[in-house]
Amino acid sequence: MSETTKNSLENSLWRLKCHFTWNLLEGENSLDDFEDRVCNQTVFRSSRFKATMCNLLAYIKHHRGQNEAALECLQQAEELIQREHADQAEIRSVVTWGNYAWVYYHMGRLSEAQVYVDKVKHVCEKFSSPYRIESPEIDCEEGWAQLKCGRKNTERAKVCFEKCLEKNPKNPEFTSGLAISSYRLDKWPPPQNPIDILQQAIQLNPDNPDNQYVKVLLALKLQKMNEEGGGQRLVEEAVEKAPQATEVLRTAAMLYRRQNDLDKAIDLFKKALECMPNNAYLHCQIGACYRAKVHEYQNVGENAMYGNREELQELIGQAISYLKRADELNGNLIHICSYLACLYAQLGQYEEAEHYFQKEFSKELSPVNKQVLHLRYGNFQLYQMKCDNKAIHHFMEGMKINQESRETEKMKTKLQRIAKTRLSKNRADPEALHLLAFLEELNGKRQPAEEISERGLDSGYLVPSASLTEE
Repeated sequence: MSETTKNSLENSLWRLKCHFTWNLLEGENSLDDFEDRVCNQTVFRSSRFKATMCNLLAYIKHHRGQNEAALECLQQAEELIQREHADQAEIRSVVTWGNYAWVYYHMGRLSEAQVYVDKVKHVCEKFSSPYRIESPEIDCEEGWAQLKCGRKNTERAKVCFEKCLEKNPKNPEFTSGLAISSYRLDKWPPPQNPIDILQQAIQLNPDNPDNQYVKVLLALKLQKMNEEGGGQRLVEEAVEKAPQATEVLRTAAMLYRRQNDLDKAIDLFKKALECMPNNAYLHCQIGACYRAKVHEYQNVGENAMYGNREELQELIGQAISYLKRADELNGNLIHICSYLACLYAQLGQYEEAEHYFQKEFSKELSPVNKQVLHLRYGNFQLYQMKCDNKAIHHFMEGMKINQESRETEKMKTKLQRIAKTRLSKNRADPEALHLLAFLEELNGKRQPAEEISERGLDSGYLVPSASLTEE
């Protein structure tokens, strides 16, 4: 291929609408984190999205240098499109063909890259455009791809689905995409109100198994608005009509967990786990539910706990089992190791507790998460290890993090109590006076805590508890 022809090919490639021109990796620090988010965190895995997933996996495989594997994924995407969208196979294949062209180009197989560029050109010329067309099907494919890539891509996904609906305002798939995007933006600025669009998406296609996920999202929204009756009915309908849909099971389980119906939540999470046995986030959620049941026992008081000690130990064992598996599958999940540390501490296994606390300290944590960890570890030292000095050190380290949070107030209270106890024994206690001076110095210097990133339904992260027993 001549230099002129090669330059022409490169120019054509940049005009294609496909994953390689959508800047999906822009701002990403880790390909591992990106792949984990696409494959495990962000839900909706029904048959409608199998071709979308194959294209995304091909894009990831290429960036890992696995171009032959990328070509296999693209072949699977082609076959799925032919099977699922036979009447629109040509227009829905444009994105896949664009990806083919880019992969072959990076492999140095320029003639084969040109073949796929020409295939795209042939389709586009039917719409009087050489390489790009304004097609709602292509915009829809970009919308789903952007939505699978996580929070920062949600606004772009919403724009894609809005463009689709301008061309076809009653299309159920486009409306569902906009509904899901709007729901996610409601959890992160700019504020949205997704209720109307969620209801519209359901009305357009109420019985389609692929649309049951939207029902569960509406149920969660109604739950937040204290309209749990309507939400409960929607969840039950969704689970009945899509009993194998992991996104429905997983999201419905979150609703029951928020209602503190932990047994029902565990049951639904476990059903989802049958379909995705190596999903760290599902193991994490199940472990967290068992951990919450442990806290329920602790809250009833020691006398009631004593009569059910075997059952309590069984719950702690279940929590540990699922959380350990989550940690084995994904060692980067925040809070998992400190959850495990606190559970082992309750069993009196302090070496294991120390191991997991130190593992959590070795991670890169946000300021708020560092405060949580210092509070938990300080409690461990204070109540289990009876080491006031280490507890004081970690409470002080946590408070030095310039953030306002619940954890800051709890550490402040604990330091004040320690100082008060020491001064009651010795009014000139130097450590107690140092603590009071430290607290006075920090007073008024706090900055508002940064918003903790979106968790629960698509990241799998959980709101942390402060210590072994306090929430």
